[in-house]
Parts: sequence; structure tokens; C-alpha cells
Amino acid sequence: MTICEIIILAVALALDAMLVSFSYGLIINQRRMYNSILLSSAFGFFQFLMPIIGFYLTSLFYTKLQLYSKWIVCIIFMILGLKFLKEALGKLEEKNEIQCIGFFCIFCLAIATSIDALGAGVSLKLLDVNYIMASIIIGLITFVLSMFGFWMTKLFSKMPSKYIGIIGSFLLIYLAIKAIL
Repeated sequence: MTICEIIILAVALALDAMLVSFSYGLIINQRRMYNSILLSSAFGFFQFLMPIIGFYLTSLFYTKLQLYSKWIVCIIFMILGLKFLKEALGKLEEKNEIQCIGFFCIFCLAIATSIDALGAGVSLKLLDVNYIMASIIIGLITFVLSMFGFWMTKLFSKMPSKYIGIIGSFLLIYLAIKAIL
């Protein structure tokens, strides 16, 4: 994988976190700076950590998986892309008022939005990518896009969040097709 492809992967993985941040940016009116930093930091950290965990879990089974690596990578990205697409097409937009996000809620959101990065870590091992560099890029891009999503709610308030999810799904499907080619 090239740096450009890692960035594409990072953007695709970060879109879930960005959508969650965007949603919270729409409904949080107080302590916005605190909430945006807390949320974005949690998302970025877990998006950084999960590929490393996936990478090491794959190391246990590497010799057996290496024979099928291109197909496994394709399947993982295709499943993630189709999952994103299904979720994006099924989203309903709601508006609630909250003041602050609790730590337990942020932890659960960070885990939920980074599960896909665990699968990406498997792919990084199979493609023999520098996983530390890739994980740092994924974490940083997630942090930046989460902050962007939180603070740019006014600019994108007219664009349904499902379209952003659809873009993410197509990026992952592109990576799936590229893996077998």
C-alpha cells in the first residue's frame, strides 16, 4: 500500500467518527471546545490502537493467511464498504439537546467507530505495510476529521449525513477491488 492508499483507508475509516462528531456538533450547545477535543481525541486514539491490535492478532495466523491474503483483504474491505453503505442508506436524522458527553458514552462511541479499524489492521499485516506509520496516519486523520465534523455542522447542516457515509463506503469498496487487482 502506498501512502496515498493509506490516507484513503484512513479517511474511509474516519468517516464513521466524523459522522458521530457531526451529529454531536449539531446537538451540543455548551462546552463545545471541551466536548469536541474529548470526542476527537478518543476517536483518534482508538482508530490508532485498533489496527495495531488487528495487526498482532493476525501475526498468530500469518503463515496460513498469507496464501489467501489478497482475497481476505478484498473481503474485509468489501464487507466494511457494504456495511457503511447499508448504514448510510438507513440513517434517520434526529435532533436532541444535550449539554455534555459522558466518559462512558465516549468510550463506547470510540470502540464502536473503531471496530472497522481492527479489520484494517488485519489487512495491513497481510499487505506487509508499516503498521505503526499507517496507524498513526489513521489516528491523526480520524482526529482531524472528527474535529472538522464537530465544528463544521453549520456548513453541512443541509447535507444529509448519509451522503458522507456513502462516500466512505465507496472508498472502502475501491480498496477492496484494488486488493484483488
